[in-house]
Amino acid sequence: MDEPPFAYTVGLFGLGHPELLVFGLDMHDSQGLLNTVGDQIREGGDVIPGIEFGVGAWPRKVVAEEVPNPGDIVFSANRFYQRPDEFSVPVLQLTYSDENGLYPWDDGFGDPVTQPRPGTFKA
Repeated sequence: MDEPPFAYTVGLFGLGHPELLVFGLDMHDSQGLLNTVGDQIREGGDVIPGIEFGVGAWPRKVVAEEVPNPGDIVFSANRFYQRPDEFSVPVLQLTYSDENGLYPWDDGFGDPVTQPRPGTFKA
């Protein structure tokens, strides 16, 4: 089985914030989501794990979740900050709702394979 597409930020750790990770979106949507949330952080906002929030005009809600194994995923970010994978930069996964407002942990969620649960994915 193919792994879901994923994208992550590089640069937020330098601002004192975890990097952001998203699964299951095409390149355009991943870039838009990560850049919009990244801009909010650069303007003084903060993404707090477990708190649902909206992202601009994007029609879905998002919840940030802590990623317990960032060193298995964010190789470019760790290279940028010259950190070994075992001392990885922290990462928050931006988990988004499906068209019905459900999340991967909800019964009836559209396609749970597109958004693996934090800690279950390795790049």
